[in-house]
Amino acid sequence: MEAIEPVYGTATLLLIAAGAVALLLFLIMKVKLHAFVSLVGVSVVTALVVGFPLADVPDVLMFGFADTIGSVALLVAFGVMLGRLLELTGGAQVLADTLISRFGERRAPLALGVAALCFGFPIFFDAGLVVFLPIILTVARRFGGSLLFYALPAAGAFAAMHAIVPPHPGPVAATEQLGGDIGVTLLMGLPIAVAAWYVGVYLVSRFLGARVDVPVANVVFGEARDAHGRTGAEQQEQGGQDGKPQLGQAPPAFGTVLSLLLIPLVLISFSTVLDTLDAAGVLDAGSGLPAFLGLLGSTTVALLITVVVAVLVLGRPRTSMERVRRIVDEALGPICSIILITAAGGMFGGVLELSGIGDALSSSLSDLGFSLILQAFIISTLLRVAQGSATVALTTSAGLLAGAVGQADLGSAQIALLVVAIAAGATVLSHVNDSGFWLVSRFFGMDEKTTLKTWTVMETTLGLSAFLIALGLWAVV
Repeated sequence: MEAIEPVYGTATLLLIAAGAVALLLFLIMKVKLHAFVSLVGVSVVTALVVGFPLADVPDVLMFGFADTIGSVALLVAFGVMLGRLLELTGGAQVLADTLISRFGERRAPLALGVAALCFGFPIFFDAGLVVFLPIILTVARRFGGSLLFYALPAAGAFAAMHAIVPPHPGPVAATEQLGGDIGVTLLMGLPIAVAAWYVGVYLVSRFLGARVDVPVANVVFGEARDAHGRTGAEQQEQGGQDGKPQLGQAPPAFGTVLSLLLIPLVLISFSTVLDTLDAAGVLDAGSGLPAFLGLLGSTTVALLITVVVAVLVLGRPRTSMERVRRIVDEALGPICSIILITAAGGMFGGVLELSGIGDALSSSLSDLGFSLILQAFIISTLLRVAQGSATVALTTSAGLLAGAVGQADLGSAQIALLVVAIAAGATVLSHVNDSGFWLVSRFFGMDEKTTLKTWTVMETTLGLSAFLIALGLWAVV
């Protein structure tokens, strides 16, 4: 769908958006109304207040909901199937033990973050988070303390790579719109992303973890577990009638588990690299072998292949296919709420996007009188806060600045810094109109207030760190 012609001015639209967010927080945090019901209800009210024709309101609601659930449902479903198999067969514990033996207990959060930075180079934020979730929870269960010590470094690493570094679609699209060089954006964006992650995520996670106690969530994997991650029923089952474990008696080797996790990494790399080469005009990714590799590298297909391999390599050698079927089936139950709430968050963001608030802000902010890099950050930040989608904020901001960048005759390095500044603005202040906010909230078992105090703060420090580094380099490039 296309955005409607705004009925109100920019100031009124901003007030409507602010009022909608305030109403949503009131319903969830004060009235204690379920988040899914609150999000859908506020989305309907917002669509009516903004001025959508009554006949169009259902389609407006489905715009953001269908787009979000279409990507999240399959991703989360395959991810928790893989996570459940890794957990019950001991694969996640093997990974955690190896990680700790290499880096030591005190550096476990750093190790998780560095691993996520590496995996996050070709993998989207949500896909990486789903794959890493069982490892994060296993390490956190082993050492105790707030989950934030372990979850934020990994989640923040995926967020930093996804927002700033090609071949992720946001920075690639912004680079193309501004007439820059994708290779230069990669070479400059990568070290900036790593430095911003260390300052704005890793150090901040230590501060937040020491002050906010978030217990290890079992929202994905179900009921409470013992020190080995087993439920009471699993302890009895794994003991068996003859005293021998039926599942997980021989944990998989570290190489096996690592190879399994590398499958989606390699397959998704096919798609991202091919898309980048296609955008650069090097090859046609729409036919022949490139198209087939692109299909294998689509997130859904890559995770499907990984789950099938996990069933054959982890599950089937240790138990019957009937038991494997029950394991993956039971893994799906707890995630229904996660999928629906995340999709409803996409609905709310979609209503704000189609309301025309982005276009209204764009026209109002196109000539701020600031330097280009400051304009890039401010415009992107305001668009991000107003309508929630980081991708929309990033691509819209780049389109707004394209004319001015062309007139300024900037070099590739300066354009790369502008892309980082736009990505930084599109990262800060993740809140209730961002579907990613709800994904993180539900995966880590945090309520909305705690998520605002932790995830929103961390996303903001990450974005500010990236912008300040880019601003410093802008002065010397």
